[in-house]
Amino acid sequence: MHNHDPQFSVIGGDYIQTLLSNSTVDIINIVEHCYLLHHSGNTVNPDSYFLKFDDKPEARIIALPTAIRDENNGSSFSGIKWIASYPRNIDANLQRASAVIVLNDYQTGYPFACLEASQISAARTAASAVLAASQLGPQNRRAARLGIIGGGLIASTILKFFKAHGWQFEDVCLYDISAQHCEKFVRNVNARSIYPVRPGSQDEALSADIVVLATTAGSPWIPATHNFVQSQLVLNISLRDLPPETILACNNILDDVDHCMKANTSPHLAEQQYGHRDFISGTLAEFILGQARIDTGKPTIFSPFGLGVLDLGVAMFIYQKSQLAGARHAIPGFFSTTRRWTD
Repeated sequence: MHNHDPQFSVIGGDYIQTLLSNSTVDIINIVEHCYLLHHSGNTVNPDSYFLKFDDKPEARIIALPTAIRDENNGSSFSGIKWIASYPRNIDANLQRASAVIVLNDYQTGYPFACLEASQISAARTAASAVLAASQLGPQNRRAARLGIIGGGLIASTILKFFKAHGWQFEDVCLYDISAQHCEKFVRNVNARSIYPVRPGSQDEALSADIVVLATTAGSPWIPATHNFVQSQLVLNISLRDLPPETILACNNILDDVDHCMKANTSPHLAEQQYGHRDFISGTLAEFILGQARIDTGKPTIFSPFGLGVLDLGVAMFIYQKSQLAGARHAIPGFFSTTRRWTD
């Protein structure tokens, strides 16, 4: 998108919420496409950068810069997600995460849009979880029980994406360390008629056919003595709930190996403890392409570190839709001048 007269616009959360709610299958397809682009070397996805605070160690703001070269679709663009995670927000009935994404012109570097991005982040995370379940789990998209641990926005968004993708569950249970948060989650989700969800015990959730880990835990808390069974799929969205012993005993599919093996994620802790990466089965893109296989005699864990290319791909989809819908808010005069010389 080379623009000789750069313009800047803002796309707000209300429009994004409506569009995402009607585009869940599109988002899953975009996430799969971005994974394959990343695997083929058509992305730039450097390490995330963490801003932390001495006086509030639980909080952080993360920068995820990235670029996509999608030559088959004639589209190249770059950008950055700037996402704050403040777990104490939930005590004041605020969402834990807030975010923006800035999109940049690939040729000139000029930013051309800013989007509210907490919903984008939640949607791409949910889409990656459901994509992984569809690839690694039962092919008929049916399971007896779905167990969710951690009752927050990510978990509810994953439920919505499961529903939109046609998944059927006989039982959906939620466990949260806070009984109050569990009750509120169940009440709000059931009011939206996604799936009938009930409160469950930790053991019930961990024994489900598909287990979703969506907590804010900073270190492993699931006992090393807990053994998943061979048919179980664990969607390790929060990344740090599982001890190294569990990782070693399972198939491990990641979104990106080098990205995931840092910041004391569960796979990273396993690498530190055992001194190798032999427990890694491959990436989701490799599995989709038939380049990685799993041992059907073991449980399978999907651990997505969260690639900025997914956020960027979804953000560009929203930007293009907003152009057609006239939903962008142009900011005239955002660039006071873009000409190097006036004559």
